Amino acid sequence: MKAKFSPGKQREFLNEVLKKVNCPSLRELINRGVDVKYSSLKNYYIERRLLPLLLVENLCNLSGIDKNQLKFKILEENWGQIMGGEKTKSKD
Repeated sequence: MKAKFSPGKQREFLNEVLKKVNCPSLRELINRGVDVKYSSLKNYYIERRLLPLLLVENLCNLSGIDKNQLKFKILEENWGQIMGGEKTKSKD
């Protein structure tokens, strides 16, 4: 499942995590036990990709952020396929 934040909020969340764990960069976050490729972290940071819900939970646990205080929608893994199917169906 994916977490869909409002525009700009995903970056704010990642910045807050970096601040809470006293981490100067995304690359350093990997050294602190976050098991994600740096290129993926960059894509999450620039909001090119949605954060996996499990990663959001792990980052919340690492930083002490209360996940219930965050505002995001939970999307199923295949949400893009579902939307694509609906667009195709509506053209028929």
